Amino acid sequence: MSSTKTHVGKYEFENCLMNAAGVCCYDRNELEKMIHSEAGTFVTKSATLNPREGNPQPRYYDTELGCINSMGLPNLGIDYYLEYLLELQERLSERTFFLSMTGLSSEEIHILMKKVLDSGFKGPTELNLSCPNVPGKPQLAYDLQTTEQILSEVFEYFDRPLGIKLPPYFDIVHFDQAAAVFNKFPLTFVNCVNSIGNGLVINDESVVIKPKNGFGGIGGQYIKPTALANVHAFYQRLNPSIQIIGTGGVLTGRDAFEHILCGASMIQIGTSLEKEGTEVFSRVTHELKEIMDEKGYKTLEDFKGKLKYL
Repeated sequence: MSSTKTHVGKYEFENCLMNAAGVCCYDRNELEKMIHSEAGTFVTKSATLNPREGNPQPRYYDTELGCINSMGLPNLGIDYYLEYLLELQERLSERTFFLSMTGLSSEEIHILMKKVLDSGFKGPTELNLSCPNVPGKPQLAYDLQTTEQILSEVFEYFDRPLGIKLPPYFDIVHFDQAAAVFNKFPLTFVNCVNSIGNGLVINDESVVIKPKNGFGGIGGQYIKPTALANVHAFYQRLNPSIQIIGTGGVLTGRDAFEHILCGASMIQIGTSLEKEGTEVFSRVTHELKEIMDEKGYKTLEDFKGKLKYL
């Protein structure tokens, strides 16, 4: 019987599937739906220091092959998510959940990290370095010098499991340069990838979302080849101790299988979860296990990272 169990760092999960930060994770009600789904865990919204309403509506639009969005980090603030996660540490002590957060400045990042340290949260923390939809704010992970400086400062005091969420990179040299930076630090994981920033979708003669004159992050099936390339490029380059969460274009069990084949230890689902609801986890899990059974794979380790070349 095939199993989709996995681990990230010291944490074990019954299923390799989870939500992507931003979908079905805004508040307790949505996160409780995740707990009662077949997902192995959840990640919270990327929390900022203070609550944010996000960008003006309409800011999300479904397309045939995915979506475009410019949400602008709407969230209830770091204190809300930490309080809920600490409650879950008591109520569901056998399970582990992810906290995602992002600072709007380097100073804010340090305040957030120290809040996590002081809180007693024991799960993995994800530092989102890749939000493309905050007007006036660049994607931090494209500035590798600043990224290295921030990680150097963070790891002077932060001694808990930490991962980073990355934007997509598009050049082999950038994979090399980014991996060289990340390998300097005891990261638990990297998450590849966030949406492809600043795409444009037009309906009739108009853009379809309001912020930034219609420019927004592209998600869904459009980005799967880019996501797979990033997962595999970093699997080839990162220290083996740094695991990879694959995100982007997961609609079916085959998509999840390909992410694992490229080197992912866990899989996040965003656009398909938004469109289908939490039932997506049971469907994709079933489809993934069917593929594994057909190929004779019992565990994810049997094929993780074993992509063949011509």
